[in-house]
Amino acid sequence: MSASAVFAESAPMRFRDPQIEMAHGAGGKASRKLVEGLFAPLLFGAAPGPLGDAGQIDIDGTKIAITTDSFVVKPLSFPGGSIGKLAVNGTVNDLAVSGAKTEALVVSYVLEAGLSTQVLETEVRAMAKAARDAGVRIAAGDTKVVEHGKADQMYVTTTGIGRLLPGVIIDPRSVRVGDRILISGPIGDHGITILLARGELDLEADLRSDTRSVLPLVESVIAGAGPGIRWMRDPTRGGAATSLNELARDCGLGMVLFEDQIPVRDTVRGACELLGLDPLHIANEGQFLAVVSPEYVDAAINALGLAPGGYEAQVIGEVREQPAGTVLVTTLYGGSRIVDMLVGDPLPRIC
Repeated sequence: MSASAVFAESAPMRFRDPQIEMAHGAGGKASRKLVEGLFAPLLFGAAPGPLGDAGQIDIDGTKIAITTDSFVVKPLSFPGGSIGKLAVNGTVNDLAVSGAKTEALVVSYVLEAGLSTQVLETEVRAMAKAARDAGVRIAAGDTKVVEHGKADQMYVTTTGIGRLLPGVIIDPRSVRVGDRILISGPIGDHGITILLARGELDLEADLRSDTRSVLPLVESVIAGAGPGIRWMRDPTRGGAATSLNELARDCGLGMVLFEDQIPVRDTVRGACELLGLDPLHIANEGQFLAVVSPEYVDAAINALGLAPGGYEAQVIGEVREQPAGTVLVTTLYGGSRIVDMLVGDPLPRIC
C-alpha cells in the first residue's frame, strides 16, 4: 500500500464482510476489497490513489522507497527455494518493480514452540545466502515464539528500504493506448511447485519454484529502455491476471493478451487443466510484468535477453482503449475471453 500515512479515526469504512476468510489473503478480489475498504480509509484517510508494491517517503528532501511483506508458505521448503529465500527475494522484488534498489532489510520471525533448531538454522542460512546474492544487508530483526500449533512452524516478515533508481518513473496513470505488455519469463512455476510439494496433486513433474531476485533484470531493462517504461509489477498472489486487472482499473484502459504468446511450461499448463485453474491466476516469485511504450519495446526485450535469466522474456499483449478497465485474452483461432481478478483462494499458503 503506497500512500502518505495520514491517520483518520473518523474515515468511513466500506468493508462489510463479517469476518476474515482465507480468500482475503489470496491477493485477488477479496484482498483488494479488504485493503481498499478497511486499511486504506482508516490508515490513509482520503483515497490514496493507485496502490503499488512499495511506498515512497520524503525525508528532508531525500526520497526512499519502503515495503513490507509477510511469508507464511507451507511447506517451508520446496523445490527451488524455501521460506528464507522467498522472504528476501519477495521484498527485494517488490522494491525492484517499484523502481528501487533494496539497500537494507529488517527481519521478523514468529516461531512455533517445538520447531527444530536444524530447520530454523537451515532457513536462516537460506535467508543469509539470498541476501548476499541480492547484494542486500540485513540490518535488524526481531523474534517472537508462540505456542505449539499456532504458527505452521514459522512465519517470516521482511521490511525493505530502497534507493530509487534513476531513469524510470513507475505510475499506472502514465499507461497509454498502444503500449506493449511484457513478461520476464514463464508464469505459474511457483504456485504449482508449492502444490506439488504438498502432495495434493497426483502428478510427477520436474518443476521448481522461480523464486529469485528480479533486480538484475529490472536494472537491465531500465538501462536499455528506461524512458519507455510506464509500469511494472511482480505477479505474486493472484498471478498475472490480478496484477493486470488492477492496472486496467487504475488507468481505465483495456489489457489485451495474446494467449499463444504467454509463456507457460507444459507441466504448469497440465496441472492447471487437471484442477480447472487458469495459469494467469497462479503465483510467481521470480517474474515481473512491464508496460513499455511501443518505441522502446524492442530495446526492452533485447535488454532482458542479454541479462542472466531474461532470455525467455516475451511481449504478451498490448494496451487498448477497449474493453476499458478489463483484461481480455485472445486465442490463436480468433476467440476471446475476459479474465477477472482471482476470486476465492485456490492455492493457500503459497508465499
